[in-house]
Amino acid sequence: MSKITEYFKETKTELKHVIWPSRNQTFYYTLIVIILSVVIAYYLGIFDFIFSKGLEKIISI
Repeated sequence: MSKITEYFKETKTELKHVIWPSRNQTFYYTLIVIILSVVIAYYLGIFDFIFSKGLEKIISI
C-alpha cells in the first residue's frame, strides 16, 4: 500500500512542474485539430471517390 501512496505523491509533485496551456491556446489548438481533421477527411474522401469510380470502370469492362 505504501508504494501506491508514494506513486500518487510523486505524481502530484510532477504535475506541479507541468506548464499548462492557457485557455486561448487550448481553443486555438483545438480549432487547428478540427480544421485539419476536416481537410484530411475531405482529401481522403476525394481519393476514395476517384478510386471507387476507377474500380467500377475496370470491373464493368
